[in-house]
Amino acid sequence: MNAFLKGILDGIFSLVNNYGLSIVFFTILIRLCLLPLDYKSRVGMRKISKLAPKQQELQKKYEKDPEKLQRKMAELYQKEKCSPLSSCWPLLVSMPIMIAMFTAMRMMANEQLIGQAFNLIVNGETALEPFLWIKNLWMPDSPFTAALPSVQSLQMIESRDWLTVLAEWVASRPAELAILCEKVGIELTEASFAKDVLKDTVAAITTAMQATPGYTAQTASIPYLSINLLITTVTVVKDWNGLFLLPLLSAGTQFLMAQSNPSQPAAQSTGKDGQQQPNTGNFMKWFFPLFSLWLCCSYNAAFALYWVTSNLIAMATNFAINKYLDHKDALAAENPASADQAGISVK
Repeated sequence: MNAFLKGILDGIFSLVNNYGLSIVFFTILIRLCLLPLDYKSRVGMRKISKLAPKQQELQKKYEKDPEKLQRKMAELYQKEKCSPLSSCWPLLVSMPIMIAMFTAMRMMANEQLIGQAFNLIVNGETALEPFLWIKNLWMPDSPFTAALPSVQSLQMIESRDWLTVLAEWVASRPAELAILCEKVGIELTEASFAKDVLKDTVAAITTAMQATPGYTAQTASIPYLSINLLITTVTVVKDWNGLFLLPLLSAGTQFLMAQSNPSQPAAQSTGKDGQQQPNTGNFMKWFFPLFSLWLCCSYNAAFALYWVTSNLIAMATNFAINKYLDHKDALAAENPASADQAGISVK
């Protein structure tokens, strides 16, 4: 699945010749494929939401008899032909696809980053991948990160991706590979990227990369442009990669998504003392935006671009689905007989 999705992403790039646009179109394509599942999930949410008053009545009536409450709730779901999992299973089905998509994008980002590092060592310079205000899509969109490949980013790449790029250089760039090996100081072969020696090989590559003319100067921090965040201090680098807009947009769109999604309908659970237990809904509305911010500022801008694009498409499709379902509900309310025949609940 990972290779299949990466092949689609590569195919889109061959048409548009721009990785930023390729990621946007790729994300749109995937979200459209998942649209039927999104629709089923939204329909399930709406059905459960309509049962909220009846659920609350049952909870109050049988609060001292949990077994009977559970039985009555099951009868209610059976009568209304819905399930509390009806809004969850479509999302669970789509999760493997989303994970495979993320892995495919990570494979591409890693391979591009390795290629940039190799070119930097061989030629003393490398072509970056700009998009809008971002100088290099394969590094984080941040003024605290340099546009050139960093030692930390290369250290996180798996053996599989190093071998993929090595195979490409062996097949199409043997002369440059010889220069690369000479400057790195070791013969780069498949054995060089085995898991037991990968760390040493990457250390030799990053040392050679740091020794290239201008690398240290371009990745150096500007001491008087530092921000104290209590737990750490971040400093603007000379050749900064971005303006931190994508991480902020990812958090903002994630927050708007949480606000636009209907809250879970069931009444809050009550403890033995009769007091309502805290609802986790408000916590999750803040947790996911903050998690999104952290993830997108620590990972490459290509992933952040995917995240923002995916959120925007999800909000647009959710809005369209809700409008359509509202229209169906309005028609059902006007003509209950027809609604019953069509299987539309107006309760």
